[in-house]
Parts: sequence; structure tokens; C-alpha cells
Amino acid sequence: MGGMPPKDMPWWRWRSNVRSALHMLSDPLFQRECWLTGLPGYGDVTDAVYRLVEDTWLDNWSADKYIGTVFRDAQEAALVDVAVLRVLRIMHQVGADAPVAAYLEHPGWPEAVHAARDAHVLLCANDGEDPDRPPHSLDVLAAMLRTA
Repeated sequence: MGGMPPKDMPWWRWRSNVRSALHMLSDPLFQRECWLTGLPGYGDVTDAVYRLVEDTWLDNWSADKYIGTVFRDAQEAALVDVAVLRVLRIMHQVGADAPVAAYLEHPGWPEAVHAARDAHVLLCANDGEDPDRPPHSLDVLAAMLRTA
């Protein structure tokens, strides 16, 4: 997410939270340097999953429910669904309170990261932004959502 959330979507704040979560879940270097070391300001895996599903309830139904409000098209929705399912499967297996290392060492984690990356790249491309920028801290995300 560059300088401004994609306000052309009706529920752009939800989209911004989903994008933030996917960004962090899709970046192994970020996960090692920030989550694994406990760098303040970026939360952890559980925080990212919460942002992914808190408002959207993507843990209960398909992202296609939000085409035109949070997601631009069926392709975005399908990629988000795959990412959510892979990440949630691991979360249920290791537990929401598990240490970050338990996620990163899970045999299914690389597939979850790949699925999150696919969704992250498409959402960024559709918003005209660079998917390879480092993730914003949670404080920066909150400020962007307040001031936009």
C-alpha cells in the first residue's frame, strides 16, 4: 500500500486491512525480520489473520460475497479465498496462541505464503501499487485509514 488506500472501492478500509494482512503473510523476509524477532509495531501472525478476516468474515464465507465492495473481481476473490483457507488451516493446527516459529516451521507454511503472495500481487496490481514495497507498520496503516 503506497501512500493512500484504494478509496475507489466502497469498502476500501476493509480492502486495506485485507491487503495489509496478505502483504505480511506473503513476505518470508518480513516474517523472519519482524515477526520472528518480535519487532514492535507489526504485530504477529495472529494479528495478520485477524485483519484478514475480522470485518469480512472470510473465515465463514467466500470472498466472492464482496466482489464490487472489497474485491474488484472474481479473480481477486478466488485468490483471497485460497490464501485464507491455507492460513486458517495452519492456524487451527498450531493454535492461535502458538509462537511465530510454529507457523513458519509448519510444513504447509510455504504454500500459505505462496497463496498470500498471489493474492497480494494481484490486489496491488489492480490498485496500481508496487507489491514489493515493505509492509507498513500497524500504526502507519491505522493512520492511513483515519486520514483517508
